[in-house]
Amino acid sequence: MIPGLANRRRFSDLSEQEILALAISSEEDDARIYRSYGEMLRKDYPASAAVFDTMAEEEDQHRCRLIDRHVARFGPVIPLIRREHVAGFYARRPVWLVQNLGLERIRGEAEAMEHEAEAFYKRAAQRTQDAETRKLLGDLAAAEAKHEERAGELSATHLDDAARGEEDRAAHRQFILTWVQPGLAGLMDGSVSTLAPIFATAFATRDPATTLTVGLAAAVGAGISMGFTEAAHDDGVISGRGSPVKRGLASGVMTTVGGLGHALPYLIHDFRTATALAIAIVFVELWAIVWIQNRFMETPFLRATFQVVLGGALVFTAGAFIGGG
Repeated sequence: MIPGLANRRRFSDLSEQEILALAISSEEDDARIYRSYGEMLRKDYPASAAVFDTMAEEEDQHRCRLIDRHVARFGPVIPLIRREHVAGFYARRPVWLVQNLGLERIRGEAEAMEHEAEAFYKRAAQRTQDAETRKLLGDLAAAEAKHEERAGELSATHLDDAARGEEDRAAHRQFILTWVQPGLAGLMDGSVSTLAPIFATAFATRDPATTLTVGLAAAVGAGISMGFTEAAHDDGVISGRGSPVKRGLASGVMTTVGGLGHALPYLIHDFRTATALAIAIVFVELWAIVWIQNRFMETPFLRATFQVVLGGALVFTAGAFIGGG
């Protein structure tokens, strides 16, 4: 069983009352995030901060309309249900993790939020049979679409590279969500998690053929597992992360590649030569992951280095120590 998914509800299993409750809590969260973005930008970009303040106020208005509708249909007691309780929702990142991001990235985060909210309301409207509720959800979907356009307009005022069109931004965002994020997760898992079994086998047996067999099994098995996990945990309908098949393929292939990188050197019959080459490849793999995190995910270079290189070194040391012992 995949950790964290056992207690999550499928969106298709939610009642109309639970859908309204989920919409209410989501509007509350989004309003808080927009206010936080406004505070981050107020000093350097007051006009952009004012835009986020207005968006937060409109989210509050949406929340009030949803609450009024819930009271009219189901009474004053609102079920406690949040995004993290429902499978298929792309979780909002904690605000304190994006405090150092520039205006362009904050704008991109806001665009993604509104795109996800619009998709949610469109799907939620299809699930309700009550005419007034359906009209409200449809109106909110249209309002979120206008918010997305407004977030996109921030670049025209404050960014040097604002000439890039909306289609280019949307395509880049989708590329990150569908290919880069799952592919990077797979590469990290394949490169790091297979270090211990491969090098433990290498130092325990000093037999390149046995090490190669274990390495192939570890890499292919990890790739299949990661691919199916990525494809199964989110269908991409509400989160907007794209086709689960594409994301599963990206994650599975990159996991396998990460493991094969330091397994294939053991095609060489000389143990020392093969091991030296495998260690060199591990070094290249880990720094490639650091570069990808810094380039595409905007993870600070030192943090990425600490997380990836140090973690990989510890896993490698564990494998070598266990095999050598």
